[in-house]
Amino acid sequence: MSSVLQGFTKSLAMTFVSEIGDKTFFAAAILAMRYPRRLVLAGCVSALIVMTILSATVGWAAPNLISRKWTHHITTLLFFGFGLWSLWDGFKQGGGESEELAEVEAELDSDLKANGKATKDNNSKIEDENKKQNRPFLTQFFSPIFLKAFSINFFGEFGDKSQLATIGLAADENPFGVVLGGIVAQLLCTTAAVIGGKSLASQISERIVALSGGMLFIIFGIQSFLTSMMMMKKEHQYT
Repeated sequence: MSSVLQGFTKSLAMTFVSEIGDKTFFAAAILAMRYPRRLVLAGCVSALIVMTILSATVGWAAPNLISRKWTHHITTLLFFGFGLWSLWDGFKQGGGESEELAEVEAELDSDLKANGKATKDNNSKIEDENKKQNRPFLTQFFSPIFLKAFSINFFGEFGDKSQLATIGLAADENPFGVVLGGIVAQLLCTTAAVIGGKSLASQISERIVALSGGMLFIIFGIQSFLTSMMMMKKEHQYT
């Protein structure tokens, strides 16, 4: 039970500080201003839950491919690496308007204009039933807005710092606790983004978030390093 709680606590804290000012957070906030909030929330949260489960599964399977000792060392290096990366990002950022928020907004604006132009160009008098038959397979079962929010968040998480950290954490901690903590953190962050919208997103200091996340990763790295030292000490005692 303690291992589940430890994995849950670490994953909750790590995911929260990684996602609160992340690109997917800003995307959820902007999408919620343009489309129904319930569909945006459902799409974003579903994508992040699937990604969390996939990442934790990869981390859980890692010790079966290489020894647990090496996975522990790799996780320790990941924590220190992400910590230094986040601290560097925090120190080099200014106190002005979020560049990532502006970047995400520009991307979504260009996508919206492209879709609008395509709709105008392809506007024709086709029967509603024929339109439904010609729709892509997934859009016959899911709302296009849900799919848009899902795809933006799912692919936005690929190769992200939080995804790689979740893999490393699941390799070192209880995977169930890691998944549970990650899902709770994703739900909290995404709900805040959808309800708060751009006004909340624009008030978040990326500098403070990056520095806080960096310190947290460093703390996890130190803890992981001390644990590996204890494991090595026990091995020497038994040999």
